[in-house]
This record gives sequence, C-alpha cells and structure tokens, in this order.
Amino acid sequence: MESIIQFVQTETDDTAKQLVLEKIEQLSKKYDWLIRTDVFFKEEKDSYGKGKICEIRLSCPGPRIFASSNEESFAASVAETVRDLEIQLEKRKSEMNTY
Repeated sequence: MESIIQFVQTETDDTAKQLVLEKIEQLSKKYDWLIRTDVFFKEEKDSYGKGKICEIRLSCPGPRIFASSNEESFAASVAETVRDLEIQLEKRKSEMNTY
C-alpha cells in the first residue's frame, strides 16, 4: 500500500510521521484491500487549546474513506483519526460481498 504524508503550513514532525506510519501499517495488515493512504497534518493558530489537525483519506474499493480530528497534539490527533477510520472500515467490510 502506498502512503503519502504531507505537513501543510507546519514543520515536519518525525515522531508524528513514524506514529502514523505504524498505525497505517496495522490497518493495512487487518484490511488487505486498502490501496493508498493520504495523510495531512495541519496546524491552526486561532483555536482555543487545540489546533493540531490530522486528516487521513483512504483509497479502497468503493468510495474513499475520510476522517479528521483536531486535538492538542499530533499524536492524540492521529489516534482519534485512526479510531474513526477503523469504525468506517469495519462497516465497509461488513457490507462487502465475498464471491
């Protein structure tokens, strides 16, 4: 599976990058039909207490799956986003037909 990670208007954070790669690897082992992952890290300066945004878009059979979260750190943001994606992937898996 191909993974593309981008930091939009913020400095590159290697720990966040490694964390998201580990989480994506776990997802790709569990759901072998994932094709591509696009990860975007953003930082908002206007928010109150939060402002670290992680957006993940998964390409897979059918419509793309997208999740985003805004937390106090990139690690918390990644964890919340992956949790949301797992819920959507489980639903997609239950709807898939095996022939």
